[in-house]
Amino acid sequence: MNALKGKTAVVTGGGRGIGRAIAVGLAEQGVDRIGLIARSADQLSAAARAVENAGARTKIIAADLSRLDGLPTIVDDLTAELGGVDVLINNAAVVAPLGPTTTVSLQSYLDALALNVVAVAGLSALLIPGMRERAWGRIVNVSSGVAGHPTGMIGGNAYAASKAALEAHSLNLSAELSGSGVTVNIYRPGIVDTAMQGWIRDQDPAVIGEQMHGRFHSYHESGLLISPEASAAKLIARVAGEESGQIWDVNDDVDAG
Repeated sequence: MNALKGKTAVVTGGGRGIGRAIAVGLAEQGVDRIGLIARSADQLSAAARAVENAGARTKIIAADLSRLDGLPTIVDDLTAELGGVDVLINNAAVVAPLGPTTTVSLQSYLDALALNVVAVAGLSALLIPGMRERAWGRIVNVSSGVAGHPTGMIGGNAYAASKAALEAHSLNLSAELSGSGVTVNIYRPGIVDTAMQGWIRDQDPAVIGEQMHGRFHSYHESGLLISPEASAAKLIARVAGEESGQIWDVNDDVDAG
């Protein structure tokens, strides 16, 4: 039985990269309606066409999720058109600000936490009541390997801190929802060939630090980067399951279909 067939999903950061690949993959697995949220309307339109070609109806919302006061309106718009949301994939994130902590503005640090952590908690809080009413819901928060190895990204203090906070939030929320039919899990997607990777490689090493600049160039040059589709498949293979409070990794041995 395909537990995703006929369900409704929302994917943040759904305009490109991993988010777009997840949305297309969910449509291919029978999800009927998919809401896509990202900042770029052009990217969302292209992603929506790909999702619709895979068989799902879409609703796109171009919005900056770090503007937290707009979250209720976003959810109202989504549910008015799509109905109750069964699956929430919180993928939207920023890697900036980068550079030595002494050079990073507190506002930019706060902006990163707002998108990478607080918006995730806010969207989840708004959608959980409906999931609990239906006694079925799936929340997956896309994290990063940096949460397990914070020293591996010197110059990315805000990003590392935000992903560690995201994982703590997710595990705590999973425990809170135990027995409700709503699961919360974390996904570490691996080193993926995305626009974020390219953006970091394009930064001035004098600003972000030679170590980080060299590390991300080495990922690219060594062929370590995997495709968004390959990473998304690992998440999709597990999203409908009953387990909760887990940290899934792209390298886990699962059947990606």
